[in-house]
Amino acid sequence: MFRWGVLSTAKIGREHLLPAMVEAENGVLSAIASRDLSKAKALGERFGARHAFGSYEELLASDQVDGVYIPLPTSQHVEWTEKAIEAGKHVLVEKPLALDAKDIAPLIKLRDSKKVLVCEAFMVIYHPQWIKVRDLIASGAIGRLRHVQGAFSYYNVDPNNMRNKLDLGGGALPDIGVYPTVSTRFSTGKEPLRVQATIERDKTFGTDIYSSIRADFGDFELSFYLSTQMAARQVMVFHGEKGFIEVFSPFNAGLYDHHRVELHNQNHSEAQVFRFPGTQQYRLEVETFARAAQGGKERVFTLEESVANQKVIDAIFRAGENKGGWENV
Repeated sequence: MFRWGVLSTAKIGREHLLPAMVEAENGVLSAIASRDLSKAKALGERFGARHAFGSYEELLASDQVDGVYIPLPTSQHVEWTEKAIEAGKHVLVEKPLALDAKDIAPLIKLRDSKKVLVCEAFMVIYHPQWIKVRDLIASGAIGRLRHVQGAFSYYNVDPNNMRNKLDLGGGALPDIGVYPTVSTRFSTGKEPLRVQATIERDKTFGTDIYSSIRADFGDFELSFYLSTQMAARQVMVFHGEKGFIEVFSPFNAGLYDHHRVELHNQNHSEAQVFRFPGTQQYRLEVETFARAAQGGKERVFTLEESVANQKVIDAIFRAGENKGGWENV
């Protein structure tokens, strides 16, 4: 059994990853660390963790942990990923791993020297609905892909929320802009060549709160919008010459909508509906990671893929500053 340690008592861990670790068939939640030991103990008792630590360093030094999950604020991801690798631990780190693609290269070098597995936590690539989308496109179900359209929004104006704190790596693009980019890249196997963007920032927080993005993939185009101050919505549509594929809850399946993908034909006279009830994408993520860390030939999200995805986000920020001009990725 793969022994998990978790750095911090963050909400995403409490609500999604810790339950997934408890339910996983090939792992156990071994330890939780917090700078407040009482919080670590309380969360450990809730989820059955065997050990609680009052510092992240203590957990990384523990021989009761094989790998760690890092849901710390975005601005601390690179720092603690590096420390975890140095400690010889496998690492699953929340997205975005970095706020600049160049910060990932040293982690790749360190990963290789320590011979550990390090992955950014993109749970969507483990969900069967996205594997279905990828397979449908590859099989020619919609013919030549011409356009991908997406949206991801929610409403959050809490000044104490890390998503609204610029110094912690908050903002729409780091938090949710990574999803339309990663899901398009995963589904098509293609990389964007250049991007355009309009970006609006909150006058108080300084974070980006709205973006409209256009990405040129050469063979097709991706357009999507994001917001942290609009009514909640998620959708992704892959439009081809012979039909289109619509993913109704692409990133938080079961929350924004049901786990379903629809394939429509050219004249909209027929539709196939693919449903994936009960799928737990976070459990699939931690189980796949554990198998890969223990030597299995599993498809995981590599650091090399993290570099490619972050380069897109970096280019979008540059394009926003360029007042709508094209920026190469």
